[in-house]
Amino acid sequence: MIVISIFCPLIPAAPLVESFGTTYDEKMIKGPLQTEMEALLTAAFAPTRLAVINDSASHHGHSGDDGSGESHFTVEIESAAFAGVSRVMRQRMVNQALGDIPGQRVHALAIKAVAPGE
Repeated sequence: MIVISIFCPLIPAAPLVESFGTTYDEKMIKGPLQTEMEALLTAAFAPTRLAVINDSASHHGHSGDDGSGESHFTVEIESAAFAGVSRVMRQRMVNQALGDIPGQRVHALAIKAVAPGE
């Protein structure tokens, strides 16, 4: 019986877990569009938690991938501004705060907007 041993590098330590349960790589460099989105949302909602996650790498080569590396995002935001507001209205509020970014400068945007305590 011949045994062949193949070296497999260890998987790096688990990525950090954001407060919404989303994982992200601490070494990821933010692009200008991601930074702009964070600034706009912070100014509009004074969030207690905010994560703007670039999902573009997962959609490389798919429809809507413009090659910029900033075509698909997820926004997870917690703000008192969302208290007593329907989920649809929260989505509209986030889209409005982002101006021309959704649909024109970003192909896809997933939004999870919650009020504190939800």
